[in-house]
Amino acid sequence: MACVLETPLRMSVLSEVTASSRHYVDRLFDPDPQKVLQGVIDMKNAVIGNNKQKANLIVLGAVPRLLYLLQQETSSMELRTECAVVLGSLAMGTENNVKSLLDCHIIPALLQGLLSPELKFIEACLRCLRTIFTSPVTPEELLYTDATVIPHLMALLSRSRYTQEYICQIFSHCCKLRHWHSCGFKSSPQPLLCANGPDHQTILFNHGAVQNIAHLLSSTSYKVRMQALKCFSVLAFENPQVSMTLVNVLVDGELLPQIFVKMLQRDKPIEMQLTSAKCLTYMCRAGAIQTDDNCIVLKTLPSLVRLCSKERLLEERVEGAETLAYLIETDVELQRIASITDHLIAMLSDYFKYPSSVSAITDIKRLDHDLKHAHELRQAAFKLYASLGANDEDIRKKIIETENMMDRIVNGLSESSIKVRLSAVRCLHSLSRSVQQLRTSFQDHAVWKPLMKVLQNAPDEVLVVASSTLCNLLLEFSPSKEPILESGAIELLCSLTQSENLALRVNGIWALMNMAFQAEQKIKADILQGLSTEQLFQLLSDSDVNVLMKTLGLLRNLLSTRPHIDQIMSTHGKQIMQAVTLILEGEHNIEVKEQTLCILANIADGTTAKELIMTNDDILQKIKYYMSHSNAKLQLAAMFCISNLIWNEEEGSQERQDKLRDIGIVDILHKLSQSSDPNLCDKAKTALQQYLA
Repeated sequence: MACVLETPLRMSVLSEVTASSRHYVDRLFDPDPQKVLQGVIDMKNAVIGNNKQKANLIVLGAVPRLLYLLQQETSSMELRTECAVVLGSLAMGTENNVKSLLDCHIIPALLQGLLSPELKFIEACLRCLRTIFTSPVTPEELLYTDATVIPHLMALLSRSRYTQEYICQIFSHCCKLRHWHSCGFKSSPQPLLCANGPDHQTILFNHGAVQNIAHLLSSTSYKVRMQALKCFSVLAFENPQVSMTLVNVLVDGELLPQIFVKMLQRDKPIEMQLTSAKCLTYMCRAGAIQTDDNCIVLKTLPSLVRLCSKERLLEERVEGAETLAYLIETDVELQRIASITDHLIAMLSDYFKYPSSVSAITDIKRLDHDLKHAHELRQAAFKLYASLGANDEDIRKKIIETENMMDRIVNGLSESSIKVRLSAVRCLHSLSRSVQQLRTSFQDHAVWKPLMKVLQNAPDEVLVVASSTLCNLLLEFSPSKEPILESGAIELLCSLTQSENLALRVNGIWALMNMAFQAEQKIKADILQGLSTEQLFQLLSDSDVNVLMKTLGLLRNLLSTRPHIDQIMSTHGKQIMQAVTLILEGEHNIEVKEQTLCILANIADGTTAKELIMTNDDILQKIKYYMSHSNAKLQLAAMFCISNLIWNEEEGSQERQDKLRDIGIVDILHKLSQSSDPNLCDKAKTALQQYLA
């Protein structure tokens, strides 16, 4: 019987709750404006800190009525202001609340409200807009739909400290990058992509954001200074135009970088120190501040290292490490300085032991929060280790010798968090640039196993870095090369070459090129079979020069050692010669043509394969043409082809020499023997000796 009663009981409770909320909504329809105003004020008091009440009022249809009252010219200014306040309070509830408000087209209504002359109403509308735009469910594009909105917001900046605070906060949350980088990594938290048209940074910059916001850094309000600072950090990120402008902006007689440095001081709030460090970091990475400038070396870098210490809160340590990783990512000297600042490498190992059993955290809520977010510390540490070890062998050695480092990386590769996996792979990639570590630590910990597992099923951003790491593990001196081959890597890499993602195509073909270097005949045959002739020629006609160069590099490695050359040319000769012809005839750069001529030189070194050149008059004419080319690299590569074709000790050399003399090769050799280029001169003289022998 209890089961039968359960549903009606729950329904009656729900109807009681909605009934208690309904009278708030009903009062919004009262014909007496004063009662409507009082109803809105009572509703405001009822929803403060009460998410259940907020949800009930939204379900009961309060939002459309509040928006109607807000937009009515006949509504008193006090009523319209109170409506904006209640809507702002509803937006502070759950993400579903914000979605419901967006579905009712709240943003156009609030933006329209900004045209009012009444400051209190404008501030209430801006506060509500701020709450909505800082929600992750709100599309930033909604701020840019109407071209008149941004200039109007710029004009409102001067109205009050509240308009300044809210507008700067809206800008910093709605400024997303349009461009993206296909390869490599950026350690800093990424702004998302915006859709089409000019990116948000450009729109804000063109409407005078720098000039309008700069003076706010000297505001008496801490909140205004802070939001202005955050604005500059998102405007400067990966933007040389904005960064170059910021460097020369004066506020009260001081340049902006000097103001940012002052905000880095230890007596300033941590939030301010961190955000000003970001501004200086982004300006430096955008090329507006030199990496050896004192404000970077003596101020920004040490401040970020300080933020990594265990005395700081978890989120501060995460952002400090990520920003530092971004600052030093491409600069060897900054990497060296960071590695010896405050024992940073050892300090980062604490990121993996958090929270420890002797943690100083006494606040249970904080402990619960940190336990849920401890993975963010690990991913930040991996990112910073990756940047630290990007170039210097001694730093890599120190990182790897850090307590349980390789085990931590191996564990990181299989963590459930995609961010941790990606950062662990980046760290591994950075360390894999070390020949010594490939031969020792990488082999001792068999890192190729978890790496291959990562490559089986991962998003593209992880695959790009993991496949780059695999390229290094497949170099000829790496002990991991053989077990990787045995684990089915060829099939995996061949599939990567068919990816629509350019970086994956490059890495797939690059890894195969490394695999084919000085490989056995069977491995080469497996690569050709796995790749298929059709796919090989698809890659040779790829529009990207990196794909083309790596594919030519693969062909060159496949066509090495005579038995292999003859074997491959006997099965694929016709297609390879066709591809070589097309590339030599095409509009390609010097490096591509040089690599192609080197492939011909390898074919000319074969025993039977060289006949494919000798019986192809078109190819012979092309070799002759490149012997007289204006570029010495191409001349030298063409000379290698000729030398291999006329070498005396090989069968049929006399006939080949005669044929080449008939087409004018000897005349060109005589000219080249007088060349001012010593390499060309020596090579020509050596070739002529074959005719005299």
